[in-house]
Amino acid sequence: MAMALASPSSTIPATRSNASSSIKSVLMMGGFQPLDRVSYSRRSRNVLRPVRAAIEGRRNIAEVEEEVKEVRMQEHDQEVDYETLAKELENASPLEIMDRALAQFGNDIAIAFSGAEDVALIEYAKFTGRPFRVFSLDTGRLNPETYRFFDTVEKHYNIHVEYMFPDAVEVQALVRSKGLFSFYADGHQECCRVRKVRPLRRALSGLRAWITGQRRDQSPGTRSEVPVVQVDPAFEGLDGGAGSLVKWNPVANVNGNNIWNFLRTMDVPVNTLHSQGYISVGCEPCTRPVLPGQHEREGRWWWEDAKAKECGLHKGNLKQDELVQVNGNGRVHANGSTTIPDIFQSQNLVTLNRVGIENLLRLENRREPWIVVLYAPWCPFCQAMEASYLELADVLAGSGVKVGKFQADGDQKAFAQKELQLGSFPTILFFPKHSSRPVKYPSEKRDVDSLMKFIKTLR
Repeated sequence: MAMALASPSSTIPATRSNASSSIKSVLMMGGFQPLDRVSYSRRSRNVLRPVRAAIEGRRNIAEVEEEVKEVRMQEHDQEVDYETLAKELENASPLEIMDRALAQFGNDIAIAFSGAEDVALIEYAKFTGRPFRVFSLDTGRLNPETYRFFDTVEKHYNIHVEYMFPDAVEVQALVRSKGLFSFYADGHQECCRVRKVRPLRRALSGLRAWITGQRRDQSPGTRSEVPVVQVDPAFEGLDGGAGSLVKWNPVANVNGNNIWNFLRTMDVPVNTLHSQGYISVGCEPCTRPVLPGQHEREGRWWWEDAKAKECGLHKGNLKQDELVQVNGNGRVHANGSTTIPDIFQSQNLVTLNRVGIENLLRLENRREPWIVVLYAPWCPFCQAMEASYLELADVLAGSGVKVGKFQADGDQKAFAQKELQLGSFPTILFFPKHSSRPVKYPSEKRDVDSLMKFIKTLR
């Protein structure tokens, strides 16, 4: 994904307070509720203007800079409690949250635009009637469709996106030392750090706040608790230091289907990749369409574990107290509190422990063939296929094919990687009746019909 900063090339008319009833009815769809314009204080801006204007007077620049510092100190003395504000805005519409963000930060805030369905943020910003800025990261490895979409958006909204690019020397060093596709071998983090995270850090260093399109339903493993507004836990803003940057997530509590209802109703331009099966859009080598039964984030970095599917732009979502141990009921935190219940619960499905799966591996002549899913309860992609796998167990009940599951995370992961061909979660294995080694299901299609075809082929 590329990052860039963009600002309107012309002032957007501030005439939205008397928006037509038709627009209001659209904005109320699926939880989108319109906002009656609330006037927010712009005190800090009004104070700063005469200070800057004083440069034209007889005072020297040092005196002006000192006065600006004093004004900023006064602003910090009246800090907003963003945890409290997030609770107050929890049930607010995206339009109301967007208006609040733009009113509070003016030209010191910008929308982060990835070239995907987060174009909805720009549409909401337009409806507020306030000037706004947009930035995006150009990693140099986006799909051609995404670049064309950037151009379409700029023309549609009459804005100039402020693009941020990776450092050419860093990219050159990475590619010369590791090649163009090193992320397939040793993970995506290093490439994302060079092409995305560092350019983002540079972009945010000139802002006091930014606006993202994060939604809680995008990635249950890392984004399920995203607030509508927060002090950014990972990056610093214009004033530097911890707490110097505010992060707004206006659509955090909105379902993805409602986002698309909004885009279609308002006839907003969208990336043509979406019509080709792409839901989450990133860099071309690391993004692919998703299939029925797959979670939208499964199209990103598909060769890695689900819990690693953050590129670093929102690394503050990752909890420091990693899930570390396993019991029979699911995952627990280091402090022992159960957080995620087990999945794939059915009377037609056998739960295998370590001894059970080892015995199944050793058998060269089994009484029945088995199909077994290697899973982790916290994995959103395992959760996404739960319904189809349970249906498969019901279909195969009494057929002579056993359906099982083996929880392969935590202490069992190394064993599963070495002995069970585990690459990422979920991994599906078929144990034939007369074969000592299981056959790994090669497809990403996890619907019942596709799994049944696989079983019939090998049975």
